[in-house]
Amino acid sequence: MSNHDNKKYSSEELSKMSNAELARLGAELDDVTIAYRKERFPIANDPAEKRAAAGVTIWLALAVVLGLAFAGIYLFYPWHYKGLGEEGLWLYTLYTPLLGVTLGGCIVSLGVGAVKFTKRFIPEEISVQRRHDGPSEEVDQKTIVALLNDSWQTSTLGRRSAIKGLLGTGAVLAGIGMILPFGGMIKNPWKPRHEVDVTGDGTLWTTGWTLVEKGEKVYLGRDTGAIAEEGHHGYSTKGVSRLVRIRPEDLSAGAMETVFPLPEGDVNDGDKYSKEADVYEAHMHSIHGSRNSVMLIRLRAQDAAKATLRQGQEDFHYGDYFAYSKICTHIGCPTSLYEQQTNRILCPCHQSQFDALHYGKPVFGPAARALPQLPISVDEEGFMYAKGNFVEPVGPAFWERKS
Repeated sequence: MSNHDNKKYSSEELSKMSNAELARLGAELDDVTIAYRKERFPIANDPAEKRAAAGVTIWLALAVVLGLAFAGIYLFYPWHYKGLGEEGLWLYTLYTPLLGVTLGGCIVSLGVGAVKFTKRFIPEEISVQRRHDGPSEEVDQKTIVALLNDSWQTSTLGRRSAIKGLLGTGAVLAGIGMILPFGGMIKNPWKPRHEVDVTGDGTLWTTGWTLVEKGEKVYLGRDTGAIAEEGHHGYSTKGVSRLVRIRPEDLSAGAMETVFPLPEGDVNDGDKYSKEADVYEAHMHSIHGSRNSVMLIRLRAQDAAKATLRQGQEDFHYGDYFAYSKICTHIGCPTSLYEQQTNRILCPCHQSQFDALHYGKPVFGPAARALPQLPISVDEEGFMYAKGNFVEPVGPAFWERKS
């Protein structure tokens, strides 16, 4: 509260004071001592003032240009993924760096412009104030408004339309630049993005295994780790099979293998191998499918004999082989650990444990749902395939999930 015991000012007296008088009174009443004050450009039409204004204008204009560039790149630049050897890969690799450079440059330019304006146009001033407790009275309210008006006038920003406009535009664009990326996260999770393929259709209900429901045969694919080979004309993926079909004898008792959906049309191994087949990209899409990975476990015979089968899923396994989704039902981490002595499946993120002998039922940790089981079998050629899709959604719970 102002220290004005010696003088009380009426509303009429305050209304008759000019802004400068009110500003001076406000400083006195608030026990503010202005030890030093100097105008930056006391002489009108000083050439140095014009040079300073031009410098600030350049930085703010640069902020506006970079802000517009960020919005243009974010909305219209070719951002779709391009793999090795594909046309447009060079442009794709520039997308993220350009976003960073333009948005970062916009914010930095805006900051530099604001700092330069403060350093060049706001009067130099050293003030000392003694603080007071309590609510403000009318005289304080009047004088604080006057002080704010005085700050606006002495900053000269009010009469510098170009700088004022660029500063405001730059600030708005910088704010838009920080908010705009969130728009890409706002999507309808139930709207299919494309036809069902090896990654599903973009909704939480589907995976690459959903192709079974479309009448397509889907094998259990083992990841070989194969990579594109370098030839005389650069890298080529022809004849490279990242996924191959798996047979029951490929797993020993007590072993576990991570498998991925391998549609029949993308098979390139065994008697179906061709050096000209280019299935590498399709295999990589399957491996990178967010809900595709499945744990294929071959239980030891004595353990499989005492396994508890889930009601309605009694025929989902094939002999000693059980296939569970690798996506933890807690928050979606990969349940990548299998302990054959206890037949427990472990999630390393939050230590959830699932019983492989009890239809993947959670027995420890925060997970509350069993791991979905994939129905599997072996075809006439001896390869393992999915004889059906998951009967429940894979992964963590969501609002519309019924299991």
